[in-house]
Amino acid sequence: MNIVIASGKGGTGKTTVATNLAWWAARQGLRVVYADCDVEEPNGHLFLKPELSWNRAVLQFFPEVDRGKCDRCGLCGQICQFSAIALLGEKVVVFPELCHACGGCVLVCPPQAIQEKADDLGMVEGGHSGALEFVQGRLKVGALRSAPVVHEVKAALPSADLQILDAPPGTSCPVVETIRGADFVVLVTEPTPFGLHDLKLAVEMVKVLKTRCGVVVNRALAGRTEVRQFCQQARLPILAEIPDDMSIAQAYAEGKLVVEALPWYRRTFARLLRQMAQAAAPEMLLRKIIAALDSIEHSSLENRPRSPIAVEDAPPICYLDFRSKIADPASKGTNPGRVP
Repeated sequence: MNIVIASGKGGTGKTTVATNLAWWAARQGLRVVYADCDVEEPNGHLFLKPELSWNRAVLQFFPEVDRGKCDRCGLCGQICQFSAIALLGEKVVVFPELCHACGGCVLVCPPQAIQEKADDLGMVEGGHSGALEFVQGRLKVGALRSAPVVHEVKAALPSADLQILDAPPGTSCPVVETIRGADFVVLVTEPTPFGLHDLKLAVEMVKVLKTRCGVVVNRALAGRTEVRQFCQQARLPILAEIPDDMSIAQAYAEGKLVVEALPWYRRTFARLLRQMAQAAAPEMLLRKIIAALDSIEHSSLENRPRSPIAVEDAPPICYLDFRSKIADPASKGTNPGRVP
């Protein structure tokens, strides 16, 4: 099951959700791989502290013109949809930063005056954090196109019960590349005007990609209901609400995982994993996940400090039973797991 943790804006707690969910799921006996696709500024390693054991370069190809062979026909500029190569006067000019490495200019050049040249765009590296497999990408300083590095991170993922991809923030091309092909997307937001605004943008993006999704509200506050109202209107399931808890912020500042430093929050991530599995997991994997979660979901929380903002104990307000609705022939093809 391929799960993407995304957000419409930075700073909502996306990496907090992704790293804690991955680490905790691996502790339950599931085969889990965590992939940091925020290649411009990966930070999942700060919390998971993996032992890296391999790396490989990501190469970017762009055209190089042999001016001695070039007959200046201009076909290369005509086929390029990104204006990465153009005939200007009597000279063919290449703009590598615009090239998408499609190879079209090489194919249409009659005198075969164009060859592809490789340049280092970044790297993909990986290893282990205990039982958890770890993969991340790093964009080279000064490079402009991060989507190819994201693509290589996804290509490097080993098979697993659960692949958790930590997406870049926003709704740009690297995010789309991360989400493409995912079984389920978790949109992490916060109960602020900016958080709600960018959540709406992210929902529109997921709608275009036709991917099932749900919402996690981080730093949730009692009385702030705008995000809840939007999710109800859009028929989006709120999978979990993580309270605005100073102890979480302290653990984050110290580079600690919440589920390790504050074990009473494990039930929150257990519920989140269960609901994602019910939405997208194959039947065999769903049974395996539910069996692993039963003990933690029903465990006692007697050692948990009491908090006036214990919102994560409340059931999600608009959680939909994805699997039963999908399987119900009376639903007339309606898939509540998809954004309408």
